[in-house]
Amino acid sequence: MTFTTLPPVFGDALAERGYAEPTAVQAAVLAPEAQGRDLIVSAQTGSGKTVAFGLALSDDLVRELDGLTDRPLALVIAPTRELALQVSRELAWLYARTGARIATCVGGMDASKERRTLRGGAHIVVGTPGRLRDHLERGALDLSALGAVVLDEADEMLDMGFREDLEEILDATPDQRRTLLFSATMPKSIVALAKRYQRDALRISTAGDDRGHGDIAFQAVTVSPSEIDAAAINLLRFHEAETAILFCATRDNVRRLHATLLERGFAAVALSGEHSQSERNQALQALRDRRARVCVATDVAARGIDLPSLSLVVHVEIPRDAETLQHRSGRTGRAGKKGTAVLIVPYPRRRRVESMLRGAKIQADWIDAPTPETIRAQDRERLLADLLQPAEYDEEDRALAQRLIAERSPEDIAAALVRAHRAAMPQPEELIANTPEARRAAQQERHRPGFEDVVWFRLDIGRRQNADPRWLLPLLCRRGHITRNEVGAIRIGANETHFQVPSAIGGKFSAAIARTASDEGDEASVHIEPSEGPRDAPRGNRTGGPRKGRANAPGAGRPAGAKRRPHPTGKKPKRRKDHPS
Repeated sequence: MTFTTLPPVFGDALAERGYAEPTAVQAAVLAPEAQGRDLIVSAQTGSGKTVAFGLALSDDLVRELDGLTDRPLALVIAPTRELALQVSRELAWLYARTGARIATCVGGMDASKERRTLRGGAHIVVGTPGRLRDHLERGALDLSALGAVVLDEADEMLDMGFREDLEEILDATPDQRRTLLFSATMPKSIVALAKRYQRDALRISTAGDDRGHGDIAFQAVTVSPSEIDAAAINLLRFHEAETAILFCATRDNVRRLHATLLERGFAAVALSGEHSQSERNQALQALRDRRARVCVATDVAARGIDLPSLSLVVHVEIPRDAETLQHRSGRTGRAGKKGTAVLIVPYPRRRRVESMLRGAKIQADWIDAPTPETIRAQDRERLLADLLQPAEYDEEDRALAQRLIAERSPEDIAAALVRAHRAAMPQPEELIANTPEARRAAQQERHRPGFEDVVWFRLDIGRRQNADPRWLLPLLCRRGHITRNEVGAIRIGANETHFQVPSAIGGKFSAAIARTASDEGDEASVHIEPSEGPRDAPRGNRTGGPRKGRANAPGAGRPAGAKRRPHPTGKKPKRRKDHPS
């Protein structure tokens, strides 16, 4: 199929942009059975869907434009400011020869200027749900003549809490309008929205059945939980992508990883909910201008970002589900370009990631993290390729080259050039080999003197109960009658905490916590018992405690009849919320 069947105003615009034939989603919406109908389209980001819905609306819009109406004929709703601006730019060149006027209404821009544009007459309105609802309630947005509405990335809009805004906007549109719903995934919430606002909708799916995105190569790297940042650094150095995004789960982790990358010499920017719109714009512009090559972001902050040069996505923290995995990864591999998405997987969580990949129908290659040796080998090949490319040199360059040759041998000059190149690159990190033996040896090396032989204990509180080493350590000393120097590694999990004490004092510590369990006071409510250690502790360091079953038996570590008391705060602790933005 080609674009030859389209009116010349669109065919010429597409030809100028280099479009020779439609993508799968564009061909599907132009098919005869899709003409004039409501559509539910499952298409990945970067598949050409903006041009697709622009073409799907073309017949109706061109016909209505002849009526010279100044009221909006089509409305496009997008989840983020960046995506709305991108859609507006795409529709601007696609409809340039039709005379259609396009208005963009998004947060962070001058609302009064947008209202003047709407009153002056706009045929296509593109905006975000909150700003469009505001203009609608103020009477600046008249939807009475609307012939079609497009919901772009509808699943993300519902995830971001825009359901109420969308419903108010859609309820204000004419009943006979067309509704085109584009979504990368089809959760139940999208199905319910379609059922309420669409009539006899045609379902179109162009997402691949065998993997999340045909132009993305998925990889998974297993590492020690303590080496996640080092693995991310080595992945950046190995790929040397023109632009890369690193995804974290919380804004605190974005801030920490961003600072780490800057310290190591990477040109990096950060995007999270704590950044203002101005800071966000500056970060994105730095990526587009190539002043920065790495972006560290949360899921929500990266939605709607379109960077043509983005070829690498690194999931520094595991996505919460398969849909988040696809949304994150969909930032690359767009518009026919190839991309790579890498998941950094702490080895205790490999099974969970394998299950997620199966649910997303993604086939990922499990590989080892790049080592400094492989990175240096890549550097050598890249340097040779750069230097051997044909190039033109001016007379000043050649004169300086002649002076260098007169003073040094060609070999010395080439070596100096290589050294200068290496000095400008961030140094790769040494990683533990991905074998049980290497991990066990590294764990043993990390032990402090006197902690070669340890036993593990467990507390029944963790991060969700605001457990913190600053008050856990004094508590252990008081309850167990030991000193701070006699407490080894402390591992705080979501709902429990594990810690070490030397085997030589394990019996004394167990007896002390049993006696203090019957004391009055808040600290006695924290239950301490022997343990086999956290799941990621090497087997050789999980000895000394009772076998599983005895350690977790009712009453273990406290006298018979003693009841578990409330948390030291005296009330049920609030769950800590690490908001993803």
